Amino acid sequence: MSQHGLLPDQKKWENITRLLDDDNQVVRDSLLKEFNQNPEKSLIFLKEIVGRSDDLLVKHAQDFIKQLGWVDGVGDFFNFIRSLRYELESGWFLLDRTIFPNFDISSSTLFLDQMADRAKELLVPPQNAREICSTLNRVFFHEYNFRAAGKDFSNPENSFLHKVIARKKGLPITLCVLYLLVARRIGFDLEPIGIPGRFMLGCFSEKIPFYIDIWSGGKFYEVEQMESFLGNFSSDESGSYLLPVTVGETLTRGCRNLVQQYIESGDSKKSELFQSFVDEFEKVHRKEANA
Repeated sequence: MSQHGLLPDQKKWENITRLLDDDNQVVRDSLLKEFNQNPEKSLIFLKEIVGRSDDLLVKHAQDFIKQLGWVDGVGDFFNFIRSLRYELESGWFLLDRTIFPNFDISSSTLFLDQMADRAKELLVPPQNAREICSTLNRVFFHEYNFRAAGKDFSNPENSFLHKVIARKKGLPITLCVLYLLVARRIGFDLEPIGIPGRFMLGCFSEKIPFYIDIWSGGKFYEVEQMESFLGNFSSDESGSYLLPVTVGETLTRGCRNLVQQYIESGDSKKSELFQSFVDEFEKVHRKEANA
């Protein structure tokens, strides 16, 4: 330990933090040189700064990341959260880029397009909602072989859409999101349902709604049958759980999953990162509610 109680490396990054907002070009060039010489640690450091509440430091950290030509996946996701312009597909791919900043989003969207095209080939209108879901089940589970990540449940890769696409297995929430995105591409509306302990999809396009358990291979449930998933809640509470959740709530739940998955994998830094996203979603929600 140094005389200030910090390890040498910690002291160095604290000194760099104090220099981030210095506009002197000589100082900025020196920082750029330091970052280029230590790219891995520097990117972790700058991402940590981006997650802070100091707007000035955040701006300078983002400027350095852009100047260095690094993709700022963390900063982009924070900006998305703060924007309140939530869209599920782009939002979740931005979540993916917080850990995999250079993955090709277009390849994933093309894959979803191909699944939707295959579903369109099989659809023979007029069909009711259940028949459409049966066709989606065929494409999703039997032709493209998506499945629940049972034994591998705690692997963080089950929470990133592009990894789920590559590995063909995921959590209830990520499987639901992919299924929903394919459904939307064929003009069929499904809604995310965030019941405790299980994420599902709901179909409200006909007079009587029904629910789809993607984790169980696309099994259909009537409203009355959902009671088995809500047995520990009162009737007043259970009714609200059967209603759609927002995009923000869906992404927050995805981040919470990653907090736990990274704790279980022993990666405290990444767990803390996703907890900071959860905290930011909650802060923005409180601000919006009080506006």
